[in-house]
Amino acid sequence: MAESSVRLNGIELVWLNHASFKVKDASGRTVLYTDPFVIEKKPDRAEIALVTHAHYDHCAVQNIVRITDAGSSVVCAGDCAELLRGKVKSKLIAISPGDGIQAGGIAVEAVHAYNLTKPFHPKGRGVGYVFNIGGVKIYHAGDTDFTPEMSQLKGKADVALLPIGGKYTMDAKEAAAAANEIRPKIAVPMHYGFLLPDTAGNPGQFADRVKKGIEVKILTPLVKRD
Repeated sequence: MAESSVRLNGIELVWLNHASFKVKDASGRTVLYTDPFVIEKKPDRAEIALVTHAHYDHCAVQNIVRITDAGSSVVCAGDCAELLRGKVKSKLIAISPGDGIQAGGIAVEAVHAYNLTKPFHPKGRGVGYVFNIGGVKIYHAGDTDFTPEMSQLKGKADVALLPIGGKYTMDAKEAAAAANEIRPKIAVPMHYGFLLPDTAGNPGQFADRVKKGIEVKILTPLVKRD
């Protein structure tokens, strides 16, 4: 049976589509969205929204407004913060690689996310995140290649969400190499098959190349492409 979510120690991580996830705590309450370009028709309220960079398919201003209120926090890279300033009622926190904060009782660390040779995501303009909810550490890589800094994440993530679409990010082979370097308990491919052509991103190839000891979860997105 196709699944849209991963469950670990009472925490549920739901793939909406693209790089958009929502995270529910052990009580079933939605506490966090990542890159909410894709959300449900009737989305939940978020305690926190994490946004990796300013591109429209990640820093989706209207959707961020919909899922947040004055009691929420939006954590984002600086360029996205400029797009959101004056438009959201929530607390706006601009973050850079290496920064660590507490928001809504959740520990959030920003890490590097960038292209090595491609021009789409320059170093320092976007971030990935490692965040801890209920003792479950989740790494959302953002739009990135397999960077040298990923070696610093070894053993720091229970779940790794890795883009596999190629062109703008890692492809399936590169993402598998990243998973093998980071060594999470669970690796989830993302950022493929929505805006990118159906031929971009091969989750089966990703799964085949990830080493034993890492569980690969190929999820079915909750929100389908029109």
